[in-house]
Amino acid sequence: MKLEFVLAFRLFFLVGLVHADDWPQWRGPLRDGTSKETGLLKEWPAAGPKLLWKITDLGNGYSSFSVVGENLYTLSNEGMENEYVQARSVNDGKRLWQTRLGNVGTNIAQANYAAARSTPTVDGEYLYALSSGGDLASIARTDGKPRWHKNLRADFAGKPGLWAYAESPLIDGDALICTPGGSEATLVALNKYTGAVLWKCASPETDEAAFSSVIVLNSGGTKQYVQLLSKGLVGIDANSGKLLWRYSKPVSKFAANIPTPVAGDDYIYAAAAGTGGGAVHLAAKDGQFFVEEAYFSAKNPTAIGGVIRFGDYLYGTTGSAMQCLKFKTGELVWEDRALAPASMCYADSRLYLHGENGDVALVEPSPEGYHPKGRFTPPDQPGPTRQMEKSWAYPVVANGRLYIREHAMLWCYDARAK
Repeated sequence: MKLEFVLAFRLFFLVGLVHADDWPQWRGPLRDGTSKETGLLKEWPAAGPKLLWKITDLGNGYSSFSVVGENLYTLSNEGMENEYVQARSVNDGKRLWQTRLGNVGTNIAQANYAAARSTPTVDGEYLYALSSGGDLASIARTDGKPRWHKNLRADFAGKPGLWAYAESPLIDGDALICTPGGSEATLVALNKYTGAVLWKCASPETDEAAFSSVIVLNSGGTKQYVQLLSKGLVGIDANSGKLLWRYSKPVSKFAANIPTPVAGDDYIYAAAAGTGGGAVHLAAKDGQFFVEEAYFSAKNPTAIGGVIRFGDYLYGTTGSAMQCLKFKTGELVWEDRALAPASMCYADSRLYLHGENGDVALVEPSPEGYHPKGRFTPPDQPGPTRQMEKSWAYPVVANGRLYIREHAMLWCYDARAK
């Protein structure tokens, strides 16, 4: 009896140290690349964490994952006429259902890197998916049956960027927010149940959609949607769709405004490939918003993989190094030629990096310097399918597992501490 009590107490204690967390949308629960999950490995063995399973039939694409409970959701494509959203089991990667959205989107003659790239958003019993061709749909999680469908080009005269649509839809209460681009509905809010229009925001700059995704910001007593468009960073009133402010510095000279902005304490960091990255501070007076540039530099992180804010510091990668900056001032704290460029996420006091070269690394975020905690190469990588193609899919940590994608390959690793 005494032994049983001791074992039960130990089990209770261990369970109390572990907190699992779903990853229901692009960049996690708060769209900032972070998870509240705990009980994960603080350091990896030389070969990396234990590989639980891998699959080779995920389909083409650069999309990341949404993970809720026992299911994983992502977008893929087969050829140019079948882009689809699919559900997989987190237990073994087997496909549960697959639903076609439309054709793969192209907007340049060369069709460079044409493929699925958006991440579906899970909300209750439905998910919301946007294809690269602009097909937006509400779909039942249980069986993949569509509830409603829109096309951003046909229904809103949308204008995507050079590489078609890449945005992941935002669900905020009863509203779905997305970015058709163009002069009619640069941003739009839809009823998530029916797809009916709640408001349209037409930017006077007639911005094309870029490749970023909308985030929510509460500033000056006003809830806003912040988005990086082709001609800069904007803030939109969440209730009315009114354009509140614009910051035109982050405009990529390659027409590649890609990373999703990161915000905190009325500061917003945004980056544009080939141009630079920096932060603005929002100030409000008498209902008007004013954008004050805090800092901007071509040397700051601009990689496709985005940045992570951890406390007072910002972590991200350039083309050749990982950097730590002071979030509000831009002061460079340290720089290291580590795994870079890379996409990243954060969980349980660690950064998870998926390098554009295909490697995966674990790093302790610290202003004291670069502290690597493990690095490995996933087995049997398919390699690039097109010239200059890199490993661009973002990593995901959910419910004790690490998910890494390389086109049709998906590796699932056990990230839990013993």
